[in-house]
Amino acid sequence: MKFIAVCLVMGILMGCNQSSSTTVEESTQQQSLRDLLELPAHMAVPSIPDFNPLTAEKIQLGRFLFYDPKLSANQTQSCSSCHEQILAFSDAVERPFGSTGHQLVRNSQGLANVVYHSTFTWSNNGFLELEEQLNVPIRSDNPIELGVTDSNIEEVLARFDADASYVDMFAAAFPESESGASINKIIFALASFVRSMISAGSAYDQYLLGDTSALTEQQKLGFSLFNGEKFECFHCHTGSNFSVSYRDSNTTEDTIQYPFFNNGLYNVDGEGSYPAADQGLYELTLDLADRGLFRPQSLRNIELTAPYMHDGSIATLREVIEHYARGGRLIESGENAGDGNLSPLKSGLIKTFVATDDEIDAVIAFLESLTDYEFINNPKFSDPFKE
Repeated sequence: MKFIAVCLVMGILMGCNQSSSTTVEESTQQQSLRDLLELPAHMAVPSIPDFNPLTAEKIQLGRFLFYDPKLSANQTQSCSSCHEQILAFSDAVERPFGSTGHQLVRNSQGLANVVYHSTFTWSNNGFLELEEQLNVPIRSDNPIELGVTDSNIEEVLARFDADASYVDMFAAAFPESESGASINKIIFALASFVRSMISAGSAYDQYLLGDTSALTEQQKLGFSLFNGEKFECFHCHTGSNFSVSYRDSNTTEDTIQYPFFNNGLYNVDGEGSYPAADQGLYELTLDLADRGLFRPQSLRNIELTAPYMHDGSIATLREVIEHYARGGRLIESGENAGDGNLSPLKSGLIKTFVATDDEIDAVIAFLESLTDYEFINNPKFSDPFKE
């Protein structure tokens, strides 16, 4: 009986398989990642691709690259131009402009906990790793963001090879490589830095960890409404990262989800279409059923990342909740006129409901409890050129 009891305990801790060196190795790797990322106990170890192991040296290089305008072709913008730490790495504008003045069609997302998403960008089911997504803002020419094209790539890379500090950082981050800067190294380092952006110090997190006074009574009511069948927020915004687009190191391939939803934001033709400039997943698949499909974003630090929706077309959290309470947005005039509530492509989760002002205030108060002031002031994510 004593042996069985011991084995049960060991089974909980390590699968009751003392001969499994793989289990021990994986456990050690997870603890190393937890230490490197300074993860609190209630946050899962994120999934890190084998082809780009996370190291302190790559995170450090990525941090410098993230804030350096030398990474743009004309040296006028950096990643931080559209992702400001004080705004949880968003930018407070509807749609940003690239380095050459071209306006993008989508709102800049906050980057907190982006490592936990199962897909990347607002509406692309093919970007399953950050490395794939990061190639777009750096290399895309339609629209131009940082504008690194085949015609100027060597000039851009030469800037880093000519900088002794960067030469040392690239060598430390990629010790097995004898060459200098490359786009792949830049992307791998940036991905490493962005993966380190863990936000888990909000009042809500303190509440999860046992401090029942961390949330006000109003926020607790909002938490209950958020997870109730009336508001139904939790169907798309659930779990530790408040999004069903989620994975961590323990998520198996057969359980991972790649969700995209039409939330009734537009219905410009009465048949479910969104504005021609951006129809979501349809732009990639050309499947008419995919019009208006976008990935549910994380709600962490949502108070700081206004304006909202994929195109920044809703200004406040109250307007967001009112949009969902109506069951879709009504635009009465103009080129985008239409009633999203009547869209045949709208998700079945978007249903009309009646909410009082007090209930809406409570949900907003709860969402504000997701603001992580430690995260937006943490020096390890700050601009190294201002130190």
